[in-house]
Amino acid sequence: MMLVNSPDSVVDANLAIALDALLAEQSVTRAAARLHTSPAAMSRTLARLRRILQDPLLVRAGQTMVPTPRAQALREEAATVVRGLGALLSPGASVDPLRSTFTLQTADLVGAAVAPGLLHLARREAPGVSFRIRSEELEAGPALRDGRIDLEIGSIDHVDPETQIEELVGLRMVAGVRPGHPLTEGPLTPARLAAARHVAVSRRGRFTGPLDTALAELNLHRRVSVVLVGHLAAMTLAARSDLVCLVPAALPGAAPSPLTHDAVALGLQLLDIPLALPPLTIGMAWHPRHTADGAHRWLRDTVRRTLRTPTAASEITAADAVAPE
Repeated sequence: MMLVNSPDSVVDANLAIALDALLAEQSVTRAAARLHTSPAAMSRTLARLRRILQDPLLVRAGQTMVPTPRAQALREEAATVVRGLGALLSPGASVDPLRSTFTLQTADLVGAAVAPGLLHLARREAPGVSFRIRSEELEAGPALRDGRIDLEIGSIDHVDPETQIEELVGLRMVAGVRPGHPLTEGPLTPARLAAARHVAVSRRGRFTGPLDTALAELNLHRRVSVVLVGHLAAMTLAARSDLVCLVPAALPGAAPSPLTHDAVALGLQLLDIPLALPPLTIGMAWHPRHTADGAHRWLRDTVRRTLRTPTAASEITAADAVAPE
């Protein structure tokens, strides 16, 4: 919109909005009502617009007002400017269903648990969205800050001070064993659990964890035969041997957790551990620059729904896994 050099040359957004209303309504009274202001105030605004644009814009024709040729030429441009202002100044819009790709970092078990729900909800709500799920190979704080990952999901314990964190669900650890395993016969005691052979999971190759701390308080020690980097591999090994693995499960009284689905699918029997182990909290972390972004809000809400209300999000069909054409 061309403006002449005058005291009115610096135009605020309200003038563009008023111009759009006046040209759309072709009435000072109706434009005032549309913008919730008085006809007198709208008349003063019209006078200012006439000075700025050096055109009467609306002229009386009997009982109505009609636009001048200049006003007709400006009408669509004014509407476009107002729509742009609305998009610029409104909270972030919903996810773009055609262009968005999100990179998540999480452990293999969490990734396998959330992926079906993410795909199911994305196909319904944003069919063009795709997901890249990375293993826990990057330090989350710098990776979130640099934009290499959009969201970290898991046990969040190593973030920068500015990182935003939301706790999603609390879990407990249970023992997973193959059907017919000796531990399924009779009550499971700490001594019997310690005497069994175990597979541990640690990205850093550690043989000990909270279970060993709890057993040590009873002067018991377990034998860890192998340490693997992923829970899915550990559960698969337990399903094919006499090794015991740890499986995250829902807290008593809570809805079943999708993090237990793969253990059940492998046929593992889940046994309550007769020890006071610390609960496991699964959360998500992101950089604060994404907090108000509409697409990222959709991503966080989708993860939230997948983990907190899994029955509504995790029923994935074959079509859900197929990228749209």
